[in-house]
Amino acid sequence: METHFIVHDKADTVGVMVVENAQPGQQLTGWIMETDETIAIKALDAVPLGHKIALREIKSGDTVLKYGHDVGRAVASIGKGNHVHVHNMKTKRW
Repeated sequence: METHFIVHDKADTVGVMVVENAQPGQQLTGWIMETDETIAIKALDAVPLGHKIALREIKSGDTVLKYGHDVGRAVASIGKGNHVHVHNMKTKRW
């Protein structure tokens, strides 16, 4: 089974794509490193290599967790399987 994205911590709200060309409607497999589990998500958007995919619903204003750390806040509601990037997430530094 191919791994499409990785998740470091069970509490993470996003996974990181490790393959190119994930397409809308594609069933993706992820590996949770902390627990050595696999999960499945249907991509709702194209998600480029190295970008984030939402593992669950994220409301506008929610903290986004990646690698077990706060990496920013959602500036729009993000559905499970959506691409998470600068169009719907911003750093909390500014």
